[in-house]
Amino acid sequence: MADKRDYYEVLGVGRTATDDEMKKAYRQLAKKYHPDMNPGDKAAESKFKEASEAYAVLSDADKRRQYDQFGHAAFDGGAGGGAGGFDFNGMDMGDIFGDIFGDLFGGSRGRRANNGPMQGANLRTSVRITFEEAVFGTQKELELTLKDECNTCHGTGAKPGTSADTCQQCGGKGQVVHTQQSLFGMVRNVQTCPNCRGTGKIIKEKCSDCYGSGFINSKKKIEVGIPAGIDSGQSVRIRGKGEPGTNGGPRGDLLVEVEVSRHPIFQRQDYDIYSTAPISYATAALGGDIHISTVDGDIIYNVKAGTQTDTKIRLREKGVPSLRNRAVRGDHYVTLIVQVPTNLNAEQKEILHRFEEAMTGKTNPDNPEADKDKGKKKFWK
Repeated sequence: MADKRDYYEVLGVGRTATDDEMKKAYRQLAKKYHPDMNPGDKAAESKFKEASEAYAVLSDADKRRQYDQFGHAAFDGGAGGGAGGFDFNGMDMGDIFGDIFGDLFGGSRGRRANNGPMQGANLRTSVRITFEEAVFGTQKELELTLKDECNTCHGTGAKPGTSADTCQQCGGKGQVVHTQQSLFGMVRNVQTCPNCRGTGKIIKEKCSDCYGSGFINSKKKIEVGIPAGIDSGQSVRIRGKGEPGTNGGPRGDLLVEVEVSRHPIFQRQDYDIYSTAPISYATAALGGDIHISTVDGDIIYNVKAGTQTDTKIRLREKGVPSLRNRAVRGDHYVTLIVQVPTNLNAEQKEILHRFEEAMTGKTNPDNPEADKDKGKKKFWK
């Protein structure tokens, strides 16, 4: 048995691997090397057999203990059947093979046919709202094309006075079963019946209004309630306004995705709002009241004397309401920007020069006569 690889190495797991870890590792190898996925590839078939043999041993607690103690020698006397000379008799691998073959062939082993009532698919649309509408909520009217039951055939799809026949290919089950031979026996593959498309019925004489679908398209106006605090990318679900169900199943839902327009002043981050507010040079230096715009309207804020540009202030609970609790709101953060005056006239310049002289002792370079009597050296630059 010296030519055999270590079973743990074959599966790519450690010796302390759990049953789930080994099952996952084997499933990946089986899908990769299964002969039906690699027709004519002898190397892939050999790897598949090797992985199956390893998993057959390591997934059995008793056999795993024997292998851990004696290695491959524990099974030298095994029967000659199975993969690589190992005997698979008595091993239950149905669950994992069912998963593997279901993925490989698009079905699930042992799946029962079911053409009972099924809910219809969800529909999606979008609506654009303003920043303020997102903050406080709003109502929007949408016009959509939806499917309704045909009034002529009452949803049967058949011409009035006729009825649908049971599909002969699937016997009315809506699904057909194919069997396929594999290394481990016959595998059942369940698929939707191609003849009736899963309905279990065949309509020979179709309704002239709905052409056999059982539904007609009609434009409808739907009111959508947009909750306060919603943000771009979030959706509002309207129950029962999606695609009709099949075989008597309920309708799907309508998902309305919200797109919020940009605001010229405000920016949003979660439930907080951010903006900037200009203040004059004099207000920044002396302090005073300014008007600040918020989503609730303008407010008066008292600026402290000596405020520097880029100072950030916090307006509590002036932000966006929480979607879960409208009474809880975020905050509004305002960055104060000191505006430096431009295009000054002569009088304004003189006032600023006098201010500079009072603050620093530097004289006005535009009026040197004012410094003659002081007998001081001019420091204005």
